[in-house]
Amino acid sequence: MPSVSTPPSFLENTFRKIYPQDNEWRTRAQEHLGTLTMPYWALGDLLDLAVDLAGITRSLHPPVARKKVVVMVGDHGIAAENVTLYPAEVTTQMVYNIVRGGAGISVLARQAGADICVVDVGAKDDFTDLVQCGAVLAKKIGRGTANMLHGPAMSRTHAVMAVEAGIEVANALAPDVDVFATGEMGIANTTPSTAISAVITGRPVAELTGRGAGIDDAQLQHKIQVIEQVVARNQPDATDALDVLAKVGGFEIGAIAGLILGAAANRKPVLVDGFISTAGALIAYTLEPFVRDYIICAHASVEPGHAALFERLKRKPLLQLNMRLGEGTGSALAMPIVDAAVAILTQMATFTEAQVSTAK
Repeated sequence: MPSVSTPPSFLENTFRKIYPQDNEWRTRAQEHLGTLTMPYWALGDLLDLAVDLAGITRSLHPPVARKKVVVMVGDHGIAAENVTLYPAEVTTQMVYNIVRGGAGISVLARQAGADICVVDVGAKDDFTDLVQCGAVLAKKIGRGTANMLHGPAMSRTHAVMAVEAGIEVANALAPDVDVFATGEMGIANTTPSTAISAVITGRPVAELTGRGAGIDDAQLQHKIQVIEQVVARNQPDATDALDVLAKVGGFEIGAIAGLILGAAANRKPVLVDGFISTAGALIAYTLEPFVRDYIICAHASVEPGHAALFERLKRKPLLQLNMRLGEGTGSALAMPIVDAAVAILTQMATFTEAQVSTAK
């Protein structure tokens, strides 16, 4: 009896669309940048970014005008373990603040000329009024994760659904977006982000755990102990990103991973925000390593685990401003740097055009 092949899943189909940056376009960008009126590579990382954008978009005129910050929202059962200063209801309150234009990401996105898309993938609240008026996109997987101190944060099926939700959002937005940016809102989400980071990097929890929204020394030690217990209790498989996400992750973190995968499948650059977003990027990278070529790390947060994630992703951040807000604020701040990289690539004169003598 002939064997029946299983059709590829939605995730597998997405992975098949992700290719490395195009080396021919990278080379063309490098050669052109080398002819511009400045000492060779005098603008350093800005020129590296321009080359990346050319390789991502397969163009010497990378489109970057239409920018979108996608804020994924989810609540966390682990918040019950006093790992954060703020009550869980702040997630809902902050979503309304973002929609009204009063949050940090609201202000900085306006400053950068970027739009915001708020997506509910795992909040306790349904945001019925905001969904009905189009201010929030409903992709809910569950009403917050389970308390992962006592068992997995979610089922493997829900982990897959969270990643797929992010991909679906990227696919839906891609025709009208040139540059994606990640953002998040979810009280206590530095705790699952730290757990994910510890499992996949193999680093000690104590080395990676930070103060999140501003906990004191005693609270920090308690948070470290909780995360160590979470990892020991759930025993996630570091080589299986979906197992890690299911056991110690969050719905919004999975959706961020999916957004990054979807952006890469659509050949769009994606600005990855702070520690939580970069934990999502680590999930995406573990699922499909080629996704790294589409990631632009916006900034280095003060969370101590962030540096370990950059090392794992082999990416360095554009900015270091001692920030720890999240929401996508670092991504928004990095957007003018993306614009500047393209402006240099497309507008700066060559030595020949400017009739300037080259170096001896």
